[in-house]
Amino acid sequence: MPGSPTSKTALWTGRILSGLAVLFLLFDATIKVLAHPEAVQTTAQLGYPATVVFGLGLVQLVCLAVYLIPRTSVLGAVLWTGYLGGAIATHVRVGNPLFSHVLFPTYVAAFLWLGLWLRDERLRAVLPFRATK
Repeated sequence: MPGSPTSKTALWTGRILSGLAVLFLLFDATIKVLAHPEAVQTTAQLGYPATVVFGLGLVQLVCLAVYLIPRTSVLGAVLWTGYLGGAIATHVRVGNPLFSHVLFPTYVAAFLWLGLWLRDERLRAVLPFRATK
């Protein structure tokens, strides 16, 4: 069940959107795995013990690897959606500002999914945009 063919513009737009999200997530995972003081402090401010920072970074790196492998990229996007949903819940729980903190994981997830949708005709076949009549 093929979707519509990917144009060069859509392909490159998808790569750029995915790339921006991947760069942010790679940075975030790296500072967690390295237990950078800022990552530890921010995690503690969100109500989590410092001992979870390394594990969170590893989870992020696994999700990122799954997303970057073309055959498993949809699974990676699903895993990221779950992880980022937890981030949203955390920001809501601590009462952070809506647009800068609570919705930021939504922006990242949108870049991941839209980038993948633009690059992968199989995903467009499963999740098509339909014109209204």
